[in-house]
Order: sequence, then structure tokens, then C-alpha cells
Amino acid sequence: MAAMMLGILGGCGGGDDGIRQNPFFTSWDTPYGVPPFEQILVTDYVPAFEKAMAEQNAEIDAITGNSAEPTFANTIEALDASGSLLRKVRSVFYGLNGTMTDEAMQAVAKEMAPRLAAHADGINLNDALYQRVARIYEQKDELDLDEEQAMLLEETNKVFVRGGAQLDPAGKEHLRKLNEELASLSVQFGENVLKETNKFVMFVTDESDLAGLPDGVVAAAAEEAARLEKPGQWAFTIHKPSLIPFLQYSEKRDLREKMFKAYINQGDNGDELDNNAVLKRMANLRVEKAHLLGFPSHAHYMLDPNMAKEPGAVYQLLGQLWEPSLDTARREAADMQELIDAQAAAAGSQPFKLEAWDWWHYAEKVKKARYDLDEEMLRPYFKLENVRQGMFDVAGKLWGLKFTERPDIPTYHPDVKAFVVQDRDGSELAVLMLDYFPRASKRGGAWMSSFRKQYYQDGRRVLPVIFNVGNFTKPTADKPSLLSVDEVETMFHEFGHGLHGMLSDCRYRTLSGTAVAQDFVELPSQIMENWAMEPEVLAMYARHHDTGEIIPAELVEKVKRSQHFNQGFASTEYLAASFLDMDWHTITDMTEMTSHEFEDKSLGRIGLMDEIVVRYRSPYFRHIFAGGYSAGYYSYVWAEVLDADAFQAFKEAGDLFDQDTAAAFRENVLERGGSAEPMELYKRFRGQEPGIEPLLQRKGLAG
Repeated sequence: MAAMMLGILGGCGGGDDGIRQNPFFTSWDTPYGVPPFEQILVTDYVPAFEKAMAEQNAEIDAITGNSAEPTFANTIEALDASGSLLRKVRSVFYGLNGTMTDEAMQAVAKEMAPRLAAHADGINLNDALYQRVARIYEQKDELDLDEEQAMLLEETNKVFVRGGAQLDPAGKEHLRKLNEELASLSVQFGENVLKETNKFVMFVTDESDLAGLPDGVVAAAAEEAARLEKPGQWAFTIHKPSLIPFLQYSEKRDLREKMFKAYINQGDNGDELDNNAVLKRMANLRVEKAHLLGFPSHAHYMLDPNMAKEPGAVYQLLGQLWEPSLDTARREAADMQELIDAQAAAAGSQPFKLEAWDWWHYAEKVKKARYDLDEEMLRPYFKLENVRQGMFDVAGKLWGLKFTERPDIPTYHPDVKAFVVQDRDGSELAVLMLDYFPRASKRGGAWMSSFRKQYYQDGRRVLPVIFNVGNFTKPTADKPSLLSVDEVETMFHEFGHGLHGMLSDCRYRTLSGTAVAQDFVELPSQIMENWAMEPEVLAMYARHHDTGEIIPAELVEKVKRSQHFNQGFASTEYLAASFLDMDWHTITDMTEMTSHEFEDKSLGRIGLMDEIVVRYRSPYFRHIFAGGYSAGYYSYVWAEVLDADAFQAFKEAGDLFDQDTAAAFRENVLERGGSAEPMELYKRFRGQEPGIEPLLQRKGLAG
């Protein structure tokens, strides 16, 4: 919490009497009103949350106490505008709890999770408030509402109905208890995974155990060991920038196995961080909640507002992709086994069967043999700063956006860079913060969020403050941050989410930015990945970090020829996780099975091959047990269907930066948030519903 400690050391301002004021209770005299991170102490959060909840309760009382007939303005718009202080506190706290956490922050999260759940229930289960909403909703066809207003009314009513407003008093009380416990368990699950990720370190003391590892990986491991006060050794962790290169390049099979098993056994070690009981309890509570609200399963409840609508549609999509993916993965495994056998014969040693911890390693060897290409040939051309400029330039060519770094804008960590984003006409659109390197205080993965969403106030567009987070390869003493292809694509992916937040042009906070159906939200992010590795775009940003040389055409051609390589593996491990998620959440009765038994049954049913482990095993599946993707992990492939079809529109136009296509995507998708039904927005952009063929072709799974 280095940034927060500055507040303790440097003071935080105060009133005339010299008493320090809670920063959340003052206006923020900072550029663009971004949070004054250095002034905020951990001890500020609980009193700020308490005051914020009290303020919103007073605002709700003012709505319900209004003697005038309920109207769209005095009820629906008033409800959307309520809770401004709570949004302010919550966005900062949860933004920093994901990126700058410590035990004190986690204690606040544990305390506030059930209290915030109870506060939300207090609104959703407020009968007087719901009766006002219901009265307006019943008259919706008679009201003169535009599309965005009609959508706000629809979504507001839906939140109340799905939140239990129609339950009897006993049902409402039962729902409150379920929500409070689920909120607490979710926090515990995520905290356990973070601690597990930080807990494992494999120290290497014998230099011969570094065989096969690239110099940059070795240097990073030496720096990590020095940081952990083990100079002269090498430290490897299960953070992805350390784990993946080790699995790819280490010639020490026993050490690859050790690293791999440490990763897949997170939350599953029978100790104080074990998540098995937590996730089982959550799955069962979700069944109970679904039944209480009139749904057969949690998946039925979660999918009802999504594009998929019901579990059968999700299983149908997953099934369409499963067999082609698995068949391709089996061929990939056979190629690797053939290489293992050939190497053993040449060395006069005993061959072994390909195992899950061998896949990354031998996939890299097959790729090198088949395409004369490996990750380390590409990294020198993917300096982080150049990739970042590349994605900025793509947005510039598509929509005329300009990104200007602003060191005067406060950030929460020295690694974080802040930019002001301008539109083609020079008007300011947003503030964007980028936080790209791993640290112990940051959870794993990559994501986008906001410190302030876009909305309109008094007819003026309020600028959003958006941030992207990653855990990418860090610079070392003698090398800059050089990214893998996966990290490059992840950077473009999260930037797509960022664009969804930055370009939003909605009146209401409830509908703005990424507040869309869960299986639509990944469209803006995933379509951006398409540009990352296009030859035309690579020529814009892929320059050798030492020489400045543009990536050679022959290397680009190798990348292009290898684009379908290992797609069987990537698709299979992802789809297996999607099936596992759906299976956990389509149970209609509480389960007594352990997570091991449940996983074995789920993955056995689809025939997952032994050589591939599901992308996320249940005890560390944060997306579904500590995030917002329960019964929703399928969303990535659902959106892949959309993004492959949407990118095809640019291909059909004959120009990756076709201005008419780009404008249509911005106007109908990026700016509109959740202000209309997602399929309607998509059809306005594309002129038709998407087909699955572009996705199958892109993955090399067609025909």
C-alpha cells in the first residue's frame, strides 16, 4: 500500500480546526477530478461506506416519500442518480483492493461485503419503492419515452423483480441472508487464491537447472530472488510471466511438473487457504437462491437477462465447438508424442507419455520445427511501450483518438501511467490509466474497470476515468518489458473494454459503458485482438527494442502461417472450463459431491483428454466464484462468434481501418452501452445476426 502510506506520511489536508477530513467527503481538486490516491487511508473506507449508504438511503426515502404521482423523472431517473457517494467510494476501494491490496484492505472487504449486500437488498426489497417502479412500468406503453429511457425503465424493473421484490416477507428475509453469506464467501474465495498465488516460490540454486530458459527469463528470476533476499539464486513463481516461459522452455521435466502442479492445485491443498468447502457452499446457496426466485437453477437465473437466455443455448454453442476442438487437440498431442519418441530414439533413452506439464514445452518445439518460429524470436519486437503506442495508433486510425500522457494526474502506484483521451475534433473524452506489471498486492489476470463511469449531468457529458490492469512481463535491469504474443493480445483485449468505457455516450450511469449483457460485454474487447497481429498493424508498432528495425516480413509471414497452431489446445482447455462452469450452475438440487468428484464427472462427460487440464480448476476459478462470471464463462466464446463476424465486416470492406465500418461500430456498439437490446445494436452495425463460420475459420476448425 505504498501509495496510501504517503497519505500517512505527508498529511491529507483538513478543515480550519486542523482536523483531518475524510477525502471522500470533500471535492477532489485534482486534474479531471480523479481520486487523490495519496490522501486516502485504509481507515477512511469504512466510515465513507457508512456515510454513503446512509446518504443513498435518505435519497431512497425522498423518492418513496414523494406524495406526487410516480413519474419517470421523480422515480426512475431519481433512482439512477442516487448513491453518487457510494459509487465514488466503492469504485476506489474495489479498484485498489484488486491492485494494491494488503491485510488491512482485505479486512475492510470482509467487513463490507455482507453490509453492502444488505444495503443493496434494502433497496431491491423496498416495497414502497418497487410499487412506484411497478406503477410506471405498467404504464410504459403510454409514456413518451425514447429508446434509452425505455431501456432504463426495463432494466430498473428487471433489477427489482430479479432482486426479490415480489417475494413475501419471509422470502425476502431468507434472500437477505443468502446474499450476505454469498458476498462473504466470494471475498474469502478471491483472497485465498491471491494468497496461494503469492505463496508459491520455487528457488533454483543449481545453474544447470536453468537449462533451456531464455536469458530474459533467467534475469527476471535472479531479480525476483534478490528481491526475496536470496541473492545468487533464481526464483520462479506461478504468476503467468514466470510460469508460462518456464513451462515453455525449461528442459527440466521434473521442475516443469512441480511448477505446473503448484498452479493447478491452488486452493486445493487441504490447508487454511483451501477453497473446496467455500465453492461447494456457494454452489449450493446459489441453487437455493435460484429456487427462491422461481428459477430451476442458478444458470437459468443468470442467463435470463443475457443474449443466450437459457442454458440449452449455451450448451448448444459449446457443443458445436467441442468436437472440432478436441479432434484438433488430439492431432496436436500426437505430433508432440511423435517428437518425444523421436528425441528418445536419437538419445537412446526411454520415451515417456506426454503429460499436461509437457504440453507447453513440446508445443513450442513442434512450432519451432514446423514454422521455424518460437516465442523468443518475437519478444524483441514487442517492447511494451511500442505495443501500447500501437494500440493507441489503431484507435487513432479507426476513430481519430489521441492519447496524451499526463504525469500530473494522480495515480495509485508508480507503475501506473495516466493519459487524457481526445476525440478527432480535439474534445476530451476520458482519462485512461494503465497498470501493467505484477506485484504481490495485485490479483492475477487482466481486467478493465473505472474510477468514474460516463454519464450526463445537467446536460454535460461527465468524463469517465477508466483503468486497464495486466500482469505482463516486467522489465529487468538490462532489458525493457518484452511481451509474449499472448500478452500483446491481452493488452489489446483489455484496451477494447477500455474503449467501451471511454467512448460511452449514455445519459444514465445504469446503462453506460460496459453495463451490458454479460455475453455481449466481450465483443468490444475481443474484436480489438484481431488488429494486434495483422501484418499491416505489426508494421506500425513491432520494432526491435535494440535496433528499431521493423519486424521482418518473413517473420510476419511465419506468424501468419502459424496462426492456427495449438488452437486445439487453447479452445479445448477454455471450452472445458465453460462446461465446468455451466455444470456447477445447472444443478437443480444441492450437491454432496466434492469438487474433485464433480470435476471428474463434468470433464469425464465431455471426454477431456488426460494431456489437457481444464483452464481453471474449481478451487481457483475466480471468474465464477469470486467474479461476475458464474454461469457466464461461456461469454468469451459467445462474443468470439460476434467479434469474428464483426471483424469480417472490415475485411469485406477491403480496409482494416474502413471509416464507415469503424463509425458504425462506434455509433452502434461502443457509444451505446446497454441503452438498447444487444442483438438489436449488433444488427444495426452489421445488418444481420452473426454466423459461426467466421469463428471456425479463424480457429482453423472449419471443415
